Amino acid sequence: MSEPPIKDPAPADDAEQRPRPARKPVGWSMIFIGALVAVSATLVWRRDGIDGVLKILTHDLWLFAEIMPRVLAGCLLGGFIAEILPHEKVSRSLGPSSGLKGLLIGTAFGAILPGGPFTAYPVAAALLTVGADFGATIAMVVSWTLIGYGRAVAWELPILGTDFTLWRIVISLPIPVLAGWLGRFIFVRMYPKGEPS
Repeated sequence: MSEPPIKDPAPADDAEQRPRPARKPVGWSMIFIGALVAVSATLVWRRDGIDGVLKILTHDLWLFAEIMPRVLAGCLLGGFIAEILPHEKVSRSLGPSSGLKGLLIGTAFGAILPGGPFTAYPVAAALLTVGADFGATIAMVVSWTLIGYGRAVAWELPILGTDFTLWRIVISLPIPVLAGWLGRFIFVRMYPKGEPS
């Protein structure tokens, strides 16, 4: 009786990497926004004629051209971070079993993360890709939104003063942790078998 052939084990790199979810180019939000654009364009055309529509379109094309390099840079940053960060360490520090430590790390990272949404959201997406859970990523995004040291130093301190800024940060500190814990709690109950497909 012949023995079955021995199969080579899969490479370790393939086993560690999780499959990335396929992104749909057109979803319900895109359809909704497209419908709003069509209705708005029709209203402007009825009020101002084709010249009003073309004026808005030209202005927005220039705005799109100015924003596009930042969007590209943010997406590239997120993609490179997803490739560079070690999946095991991120999963251990920010994954579902990281507990309060993961939420605190996410909060601290969000507080010091510089840049605007073109940086923050691609970085958050990269963290999800390499093993961070919803809770830690929510803590990071909420912390970036509420605490963000860059905005506090550049805008809040000079305009609203030191006392207001410090108290606002102190009062805001527990909110990202609470939001992350709540996100983790809800996610586990909505998807008990893991990430949504």
